[in-house]
Amino acid sequence: MEGARTGGRTGLRVDWGRRDGWFLILSAAIVGADQLTKWFIRANLERGESIELLPFFRIVHVTNTGAAFGILQGAGPLLILASVAGLAAILVYLLNPGFAQPVLRLGLALMLGGAIGNLIDRVMEGRVVDFLKVPNWPAFNVADSAITIGVAILLWSMLFPRPEPETSSNS
Repeated sequence: MEGARTGGRTGLRVDWGRRDGWFLILSAAIVGADQLTKWFIRANLERGESIELLPFFRIVHVTNTGAAFGILQGAGPLLILASVAGLAAILVYLLNPGFAQPVLRLGLALMLGGAIGNLIDRVMEGRVVDFLKVPNWPAFNVADSAITIGVAILLWSMLFPRPEPETSSNS
């Protein structure tokens, strides 16, 4: 039965049923939410336009041809390659049995969805739409938030691992 689940490969686990289905659904939901919010901003705000919702929170329409925090401006092709490499790494970890813990998978799901969301913008538009703005911080979007939260969850789970549940043997 295990051979059917792993596709005959050793070391990699693929179980697209209950175990991995939620991962894919969460990642797809992040991509959908990211693209929907970016579409809404493009359709309703001119680039550079801003709406104050709270004294410490604005909706803005800015674009970024670089990476996080505006670094590497104009490095689109390099950032696309880096995104594809990042997606491949996330998928390798997803299929690695050592990363089967739900908390690790949650972090990976958030990172995967965010990376795909921003990659879509880079490929289709050559830039990423950012629209969430708080004081003293660069504008960001849903994908950026998902990646940041995913990395934080991954780091937390690596720094503070949960003990493996003991399995009882009925021999």
